[in-house]
Amino acid sequence: MNYFLSLAIVLFIYMTLWFFVSLIRKRNDVADVAWGLGFVLMTWVSFILSDDSSLRGLLTGALVSIWGLRLAWHIHARNKGKQEDYRYLAWRKQWGKWFYVRSYFQVFLLQGVLLFVIILPVLLINMRSGPGLGWLDAVGIAVWLFGFYFEAVGDAQLRRFLKNPTNKGKLMQEGLWAYTRHPNYFGEVTQWWGIWIVALSVPSGLLGVLGPITITFLIVKVSGIPMLEKKMEEHPDFAEYKKRTSVFIPKPRK
Repeated sequence: MNYFLSLAIVLFIYMTLWFFVSLIRKRNDVADVAWGLGFVLMTWVSFILSDDSSLRGLLTGALVSIWGLRLAWHIHARNKGKQEDYRYLAWRKQWGKWFYVRSYFQVFLLQGVLLFVIILPVLLINMRSGPGLGWLDAVGIAVWLFGFYFEAVGDAQLRRFLKNPTNKGKLMQEGLWAYTRHPNYFGEVTQWWGIWIVALSVPSGLLGVLGPITITFLIVKVSGIPMLEKKMEEHPDFAEYKKRTSVFIPKPRK
């Protein structure tokens, strides 16, 4: 069976299973946990299906696994014991009787399609090994590490800030959050650009640019920053924070 068709079928089954999990749990935000784990699954399934696996594929698999497993665990721990994420709660009210149908197509299957596009650099790496590891791989890994630092440390700083009772009602503006209003989003996007740089060493790797372009657009213009900033605008300190701090790319505070 065709390499990409086989992967698409696996991803379709995976997202459908998570839809049933959401029905059992009665919360659609399980899709956020499924997101990171889906990348890990697709990475290793593509590695196994490939007839030309390589050290580059193993290395990329390790990077994606570290990112995906950390993200899934972080979201699970953040949501545990709390009500469903505010975005999904809003959709429950908006979609009414069509909630379950729209959830399946607009949350789970659409997420699967986007996942398939974003992970394209990894699929291309696993499809054809290309030459041995070289300077492009080193640059890509360095970019990935830079991004991982921003995402993991940014999340950890926010988690500690929120756990401190003295910060109740305050807006996080410390650590990496003093240089960008969304260090975790910046880190996530940067990691995928790093993986694409690694993919440039393999045949057709240039086409993998669709992956980082897609995740960048989604986070900066669609479901990431815009939705979160709309919620942050409710905080009285946000207007001043917005004036002094870069929205995405880290910069010294004004």
